[in-house]
Amino acid sequence: MKITFYKYHGAGNDFVIVDDRQLNYLFSTNDIKEICDRKFGIGSDGFILLRNHKKYDFEMVYYNSNGKMSTMCGNGGRCIVAFANYLKIIKTSTIFQAIDGAHEAKIINDSTVVLKMNNIDHISINEDHTFIDSGSPHYVIEQSDINSVNIKENGSKIRYSKMYNPHGVNVNFVQKLSPKEFIIRTYERGVEDETLSCGSGAVASAVTMRYLGRTKQNKIIMKTLGGDLIICFEFESSKVFSGITLEGPVKQVYKGVISF
Repeated sequence: MKITFYKYHGAGNDFVIVDDRQLNYLFSTNDIKEICDRKFGIGSDGFILLRNHKKYDFEMVYYNSNGKMSTMCGNGGRCIVAFANYLKIIKTSTIFQAIDGAHEAKIINDSTVVLKMNNIDHISINEDHTFIDSGSPHYVIEQSDINSVNIKENGSKIRYSKMYNPHGVNVNFVQKLSPKEFIIRTYERGVEDETLSCGSGAVASAVTMRYLGRTKQNKIIMKTLGGDLIICFEFESSKVFSGITLEGPVKQVYKGVISF
């Protein structure tokens, strides 16, 4: 069986996307792992299926590169919106279903998509880090010299720590550059390595920096290895963040066919 796939990236966070509206193939965990493998497959941080939905424009089904279905992926959400536009399912705005509920999104131009994230109303402040769920669980820790941190080694220790067993956690290392700009580097569970960017991690970290008083801005630029992500929000009360949007670059890299 031959299946057409599309390769996208959102600020370097890359995905294999398949139009699954009429496809009858059932992708196994091993299928997805092989597709996402960077040496023996296509190579990507994640795998996304675009499916029909009765109420919304489409449904996003997301898998990490380990082949397991995962929680919300912000950059993946932005990429699938661009893909839906490419397929002419939508024009410049949409509402689609994801694992954490419905999301609105807008296409600003050929290379930029803005995704609305769910409200955040629970933030757990710990002695040396902050835990926050922005659609996916995130551990946020501040750094004074982020380039000196071994992201994979340190991130892996936290991800597999007893505190976050059995499901693990994404780990974000954040350094303040100015009240408007922060550097972020992320270790992603499921990928089990540093990715060039993480949308939900950028959201979690921006909200954390605002909540901790590291900035008074409600529009923050999170500088990732793959490009800048812009996070906007409203800070309504002591722990409620609403109107959260994730904006950044999106690109279709190529189209291909894979055989099973």
